[in-house]
Amino acid sequence: MSALPAMRLIASTDLVRAMSSEGLRLMFPLAALHAALWPFLWVAIWSLDLPLAVSSLPGHWHAQEMLVGSFGGALLGFLTSALPEWTDTRRISGRPLFLAAGMWALARIIGLVGLERAWMAGLLLDQAWMLFLLAYGLRLAWIKKSSDLLGFVAFVTTFALSAAALRVAMGLELHELADRAIRILGFSLLGLLGLALARITVPVTNLILDPTEKTSPYRPHPGRIHLSAGVMMLVILAEGAGLSEAVRGYLMVAAGAAFLDRVAEGFVGREGLSFELGGLWLSSALAGTGLLVCGLSLIGLPLPWLGGLHLAFMGGLGLGVLQVLSISGLLHTGQPLGFSRTTRLSLVLLVLSVLLRVAPEFAAFLALPFGPYGLASTLFSLSFLLWAAAYIPLLWSPETVDQERC
Repeated sequence: MSALPAMRLIASTDLVRAMSSEGLRLMFPLAALHAALWPFLWVAIWSLDLPLAVSSLPGHWHAQEMLVGSFGGALLGFLTSALPEWTDTRRISGRPLFLAAGMWALARIIGLVGLERAWMAGLLLDQAWMLFLLAYGLRLAWIKKSSDLLGFVAFVTTFALSAAALRVAMGLELHELADRAIRILGFSLLGLLGLALARITVPVTNLILDPTEKTSPYRPHPGRIHLSAGVMMLVILAEGAGLSEAVRGYLMVAAGAAFLDRVAEGFVGREGLSFELGGLWLSSALAGTGLLVCGLSLIGLPLPWLGGLHLAFMGGLGLGVLQVLSISGLLHTGQPLGFSRTTRLSLVLLVLSVLLRVAPEFAAFLALPFGPYGLASTLFSLSFLLWAAAYIPLLWSPETVDQERC
């Protein structure tokens, strides 16, 4: 073997090792690219009229791909890296990660074009990686004889069940069931967001306040830690039981208030206005505001339900996911916790995309250029594309594999 092919083989092997050394290195870039490309293609190329969707609703495909696809892919990467870190156990790497990523990716191809006849294949593919994630969490909880992970297990279980219900409802044209499954999907992700923020905010805040890590000046309020996630589970139970709009509305108001209460975690001085911390509490603010709007709409106030839902899901979840991708991407590659201009721009563009998406819902008279979704989808896609351009070289570099700071 000559020197040049041998060098190429070594470089390729090193790249594969870097990509699959832990879950977030593989799944964060894939999830970001999915979030960058799928919405833009739907709006710019197909005008939300998916080429192979005939009887199913494009809105259901859109919700499924964003919640199960983009955010689900980020969830797969996050938990396969965070759970072993929190339990001090060995991480999953190599072939199992590629297998889970492959099942996730095949299901996303079905969703890109709205391939209705493959709904059963999509269901099996998505359920496979979700069950893999669920079994992994349960195994770690059993090994450590700890209940600390059971909250994540409960929400992942809800996420998997509602994702299956959505696939079945779309395949059988049960539109009302599909709408309910979408809501529960989003609510389960909001519950996971609440749990993740409880774990992430404290160490990140202390790292920002004292980069030397010699002190821990920030202490969270104990009543705030799991309040938002706990109330979100009540919302999910009410939604699943089909309780009245008033009951569900008041519970959503309570959940929104719990998320808004998390905004107080940013009251740590001027550092709370930094992009690194500001994105965390702003994610809670958007999620809480969206839930309040939805809840008040169900109670009877003239507020846009769909606008509130997009504030909570596209805004709260979207910004939360991008923030976690950005923070973890730095700490797991040995970088200091300071966002680059590209990362900051990506966060700003995402928030702008959310505001542009919900503006017509709150002001029906408002006419946006390129239609109600054109600018919003473009800016949303560009935000994740900028993130991918900034972080893929870090996450897929063999030189950063053993340099994490977590």
